[in-house]
Amino acid sequence: MSITAPPESPGTRITAKGDARKPGPFRTLGGIPHAGLIAVLVVVIVFAGVETDSFATSVNLVNVLRQVSVVAVLAAGLTLLMTAGGMDFSMGSNAAVTTAVAAQFLADGRSTTFTVVVALLLATAIGLVNGIVVTYTNVAPFVATLATATLLDGVALLVLNGLSVSIGDHLSALGSEKTLGLPNLLIVAILVLLVVGLVMKFTVFGRDAFAIGGNEHVARLSGINVNRQKLVLYGLAGALSGLAGLMLLSRLGASSPGTGGLQLQLTAVASVVIGGTMLAGGYGTIIGTCLGVVLLGVVANALNLLQVSSYFQQISVGTVLLIAAIANQLHKKSSPH
Repeated sequence: MSITAPPESPGTRITAKGDARKPGPFRTLGGIPHAGLIAVLVVVIVFAGVETDSFATSVNLVNVLRQVSVVAVLAAGLTLLMTAGGMDFSMGSNAAVTTAVAAQFLADGRSTTFTVVVALLLATAIGLVNGIVVTYTNVAPFVATLATATLLDGVALLVLNGLSVSIGDHLSALGSEKTLGLPNLLIVAILVLLVVGLVMKFTVFGRDAFAIGGNEHVARLSGINVNRQKLVLYGLAGALSGLAGLMLLSRLGASSPGTGGLQLQLTAVASVVIGGTMLAGGYGTIIGTCLGVVLLGVVANALNLLQVSSYFQQISVGTVLLIAAIANQLHKKSSPH
C-alpha cells in the first residue's frame, strides 16, 4: 500500500527529509505559476504580431497549434516519466520507426485499423524494452535510451530503404480534417495532455510517480512497487511515441528518412524542461509543458514568417534548452536541502 502523497501544491516537492521545496523565481513570479514563461510567450507573440501581419490571423494560429500537436503528445509522456526521475531520449526515434512501419504497411495494402494497432503495440514494446534495461541493469536512463535512439534511427532507415513512402489518403481523417473547427490532431493532443494531467494530479499512480522522482529509496520503503511503476511509465512513453508517430504520418502523408528522430525528441525535451519539470525528478506540471510546447511552436512559426534561416530554428531550440537546464539547476541549488 502506498503512503506517499503528492506535493500539496503544483510547486511543492517532497524529498527524503520530508521538506517542502517551494518553487523558485524560474517557476513563479509574484505568486503566479509559470509567470516568467507566460511573460516570455506574450513578448514573442506581440513581437511576431507587430513584425508580420500574417502571424496573428486565426488560420496561422490554428496551424501553429496543429503543428505542435505531435510534440505535445511526446512531451506529455515525457513529463510524467521525468517527474518519476526517468528519461527517454528515444521517443522521437520510436516515432520515426512507428511512422516508417505504418507507412510500409499501408503502402502494402494492409488495413488502417490493423496498421494502427500494430504500430502502437510495436512502440509500446520498444518503451518496455527501455524500461527493462533501465530498471534491471541500472544503466543510466540517458545512456540506455540514447543508445536505443541511435539503434532505432538505423532501423527506420532500413524499413524505408532510404526512400520516401506515401500513404495516399490513409489517416487523412486524423491529419487533415477538423471537428468543431479544430484540427483533429489538436483535439487528440489536448485529450492526451488532459488525461496525463489528471493522472498526475488525482491518481495513486501519479502520486507514486512524484514519490519515486523525489526519492526512490523512500518510495520503496513506502510500499510502492518501483520496478513495476517504471515499466509502466516507460511502456506508456513508448505508446505515446507510437501515437505521435501516427499523428506525424497522418499530417505529412508519407514517411521519409529523417522523419521524427533526434530533432523531434530535442524539441519535446526542451518543451518539458522549460515548462519547469525537474531533470532530477519529483516535480512536473502539464500546464508548464503546454506552455513550453506552445512557446517553441510560436518561435519556430515566427522565424518562418520572418524568413529567417531554418538553421536558426535549431539554434533557438538548443539555446532555450540550455537556458532552461541552467535555470533548473540554479533552482535546485537555491532550494532548501
